[in-house]
Amino acid sequence: MKTAITELLGIRYPIIQGGMMWVGRAELASAVSNAGGLGILTALTQPSPEALAAEIARCRSMTDKPFGVNLTVLPTANPPPYADYVDVIASSGLKVVETAGNVPAEFFETFKRADMRILHKCTAVRHALSAEKKGVDVVSIDGFECAGHPGEDDIPGLVLIPAAVSALKIPVIASGGIADGRGMAAALSLGAQGVNMGTRFMLTREAPVHDNIKRAVVQGTEKDTLLIFRTLRNTGRVFRNAISEEVVSLERRPGGCEFKDIQHLVAGARGRAALESGAVDDGVVWAGLGIGLMQDIPSCDELLERMVAECREHLTRALGWVA
Repeated sequence: MKTAITELLGIRYPIIQGGMMWVGRAELASAVSNAGGLGILTALTQPSPEALAAEIARCRSMTDKPFGVNLTVLPTANPPPYADYVDVIASSGLKVVETAGNVPAEFFETFKRADMRILHKCTAVRHALSAEKKGVDVVSIDGFECAGHPGEDDIPGLVLIPAAVSALKIPVIASGGIADGRGMAAALSLGAQGVNMGTRFMLTREAPVHDNIKRAVVQGTEKDTLLIFRTLRNTGRVFRNAISEEVVSLERRPGGCEFKDIQHLVAGARGRAALESGAVDDGVVWAGLGIGLMQDIPSCDELLERMVAECREHLTRALGWVA
């Protein structure tokens, strides 16, 4: 397939594995890249900048295809050494970085000096326009269906994707709720130059997640996600389990709650332990609405080849209807 994204990033298919905390490691990123997409390591999954450099080297030993690194910058009381992570990424020799959150302009400038292509993930057109002005090369627009933080505007992809395409001069990648070739065909028809997937790649054989978690999520339907942190204006979409249901219950009680009331439930270390142990109800598991379309746990190679075939089939069928 040939789009602005495949040309810009030097990949076979315009399919990108989004950054996922605890999941975006060398095993998964290399498998996606070897299958023809763009694999992404998640910088903050690594406990230090030095560990990230080692993970980049490990991924290089597993693929000779392009891959990138995700860096998400969020406000926090105890921020990690973002600038040090930026220095590692910029000096890595990689050509692609995926950014998200409140990324300072000086970080973009550092990546540009390193001749890196910047993919910036946004949940609103106004944020995408701001990123374009700061010099990013591609915007990944995240619809309300996505896992993680969909923003507070609640705009689904069917509206958000073409709105972003119309507003921006740079290429747009569609993200959120895309799980198969039908979604990819729809995204391309709406003007996107490629797709970004998180949950679908979490449910592959190469993802470093316990099989119990994968089986539980793949058995879920489009009704089996919950929105947490809604009352805190930091909405997150996660898989429905005992932890997320308790969080929502605390948020809905009279008077609501403060973050400190739920922090022990949503702690990152607890979520990581659940992903590794397979104890589905012991931590937050991030998942998007697209789980309602996911019926199996394929290899990355099987997934991409199937998606591309389905995409071509559905685009051809649609053309036949209007011919």
